[in-house]
Amino acid sequence: MTVVGAIDCGTNSIRLLITRADEQGKLHDLEREMRVVRLGEGVDATGAFSEAALERTFAATREYAELLRLQGVENVRFAATSASRDVSNRDAFVSGIQEILGVTPEVITGVEEANLSFAGAVSAVGQSEKSTVVMDLGGGSTEFVVGNNEGVSGALSLNIGCVRLTERHKVQAPVTAQQRELVEADVRASLETLTRELDFSSVTRIVGVAGTVTTVTAQVLGLTTYDPDAINGSELSIDVVQKAANELAAMNREERLATGFMHPGRADVIGTGAIIWSQALSYLQEQIPGISNVIISEHDILDGIALSLLESGTAR
Repeated sequence: MTVVGAIDCGTNSIRLLITRADEQGKLHDLEREMRVVRLGEGVDATGAFSEAALERTFAATREYAELLRLQGVENVRFAATSASRDVSNRDAFVSGIQEILGVTPEVITGVEEANLSFAGAVSAVGQSEKSTVVMDLGGGSTEFVVGNNEGVSGALSLNIGCVRLTERHKVQAPVTAQQRELVEADVRASLETLTRELDFSSVTRIVGVAGTVTTVTAQVLGLTTYDPDAINGSELSIDVVQKAANELAAMNREERLATGFMHPGRADVIGTGAIIWSQALSYLQEQIPGISNVIISEHDILDGIALSLLESGTAR
């Protein structure tokens, strides 16, 4: 069976999936890794990657290159998202990755990011004839995509990510009332564009993906360690999710780390991310009458990247 490697390089983390597909097309993980490298640190203010952020990212990529070599993987796709789109020194990033992996990183558009996230999310929670909206809350941006088992009908990327807004408004832990107001104002302004671009009239379910979403879910479930099997596929009341989001935003850094499920690299941005997630859920409830629950998927753009390789049968 074909083994492929997928790398998702975002604003906050860089992740690796080495996987194979069975005859039914189901993925079977051989390696799934994450490193918090904060590639997008300072990008919102400076418009460029810092040398320190680049080196952290290159160091993680060297680790991944060794894992790919040990698994004998030849087909690799490296997708870079929000932070890499508009920086002035993108060439330094691209050449560094090429030198380490021998693969050219693709700086994908927000729309393609949304499409890949949708494919990954529904691979875990199941396709449906009725429409689903998938929300992928990242470090630099958040993607919304609407689709069903016939494909994607619309997608939009908004520049409201947990790292971007934490840096922009100097959000602390715990989040202050003033900081919360500033974040919420940014989120509201961005969300207003959604209904002009996307049709929610046939949507019957919301699926949330990515680290902020799964971390808030761990708080809802009362986990003492991060357990992806417990998190994946959870269907939760939006009211309960928003309560947990508020709890995390109100914690200081030490309290967040003491939960046991909090990744140290997420502790300083989870407050902002939780606010974005909570506010987006409220907005979607307004647009989709009768929606009261949200489904959580541990599978996202990383799985979508792997599926794109398996479908094409070629490295990119």
